[in-house]
Amino acid sequence: MRKAFLTFGMLFLAFSFFTAKAQEAKPAKIGGAEITFEKETHDYGKIKQNANGECEFVFKNTGTEPLLISNARGSCGCTVPTWPREPIAPGASATIKVKYDTKRIGAINKSVTIQSNAVNAPTKIIRIKGEVLPPDNAATPVKPAQGPVKH
Repeated sequence: MRKAFLTFGMLFLAFSFFTAKAQEAKPAKIGGAEITFEKETHDYGKIKQNANGECEFVFKNTGTEPLLISNARGSCGCTVPTWPREPIAPGASATIKVKYDTKRIGAINKSVTIQSNAVNAPTKIIRIKGEVLPPDNAATPVKPAQGPVKH
């Protein structure tokens, strides 16, 4: 009987120890605003020069407090974000609009850095990518004349 009691006691202590360690490993849910994006990258694909370079990033406040975006900054002057200035209530969604200047031909690989009071990501980076193609009516190179021209 004494042996059974000791075995049971040791099992109980071991179980208690591992349960306590498991509780420590779980991060505690901290109250506050949280930002969660539907997508973090927008791919324009291949678009023509001077095409509409606007896109939207939809996000949701998945936290317990109002979310306030204090700043959004493009990686260069050709990438201009517009963001909501008013607080986003818990559970509400909003959008960040990004306008890329498509007059530049070539690859697009830009970012927008967002700063907010979100406890899960106070600084968040979203990206745009794609390729701007020249217009269809772009001048084609003219071959030089071969030999003398006769009149």
